[in-house]
Amino acid sequence: MGLLNIIRRMHLRRKLSIREIARLTGLSRNTVTKHLAANTIEPRFATPERQSKLDPFAKKLAGWLKTEAGKSRKERRTVKQLHADLGALGFTGSYARVAAFTRRWKADRQREQQTTGRGTFVPLNFYPGEAFQFDWSEDFAVLDGERTKLQMADTRTRSALETSRLRSCTSRSASGWAHSVMRVQQVGRAA
Repeated sequence: MGLLNIIRRMHLRRKLSIREIARLTGLSRNTVTKHLAANTIEPRFATPERQSKLDPFAKKLAGWLKTEAGKSRKERRTVKQLHADLGALGFTGSYARVAAFTRRWKADRQREQQTTGRGTFVPLNFYPGEAFQFDWSEDFAVLDGERTKLQMADTRTRSALETSRLRSCTSRSASGWAHSVMRVQQVGRAA
């Protein structure tokens, strides 16, 4: 929030005197009076577009960053190395300019990757028995004091109103296929 808004808030809402505002903000009473008398918005100073020393090398650096992004983390060059390589090409600017360009390039690339290729979300509704999901998993458990490998199949039939689940769990112990359990579970109504 700008200083002008703070001064106005202190004077109009908190009903502080000009002397008290000057003491709290560290400004002179004349400056506080000037800001309160002026019915303007917070001044904004436009920063002019300036030519950077990095501009002639921007395409080259962007190409390097794109190439580096495809490499594994250990194979990538650091920004310090990229700055040194640009120096070999005649770049006389600072490391901070190269680092700022790299941060901005990475942020733009990340934003671009988050927004492209997502497609459109279409909610899926099925009539009972029209579609199902099947998942397979393996895990280990201790049954009767013996470490046992469990192989589980999870089948779900989906509909717009309800979901039912068929679970099959087969365990294999050292003595062979020990037991198989099947359970049908009514999960509930889908929203």
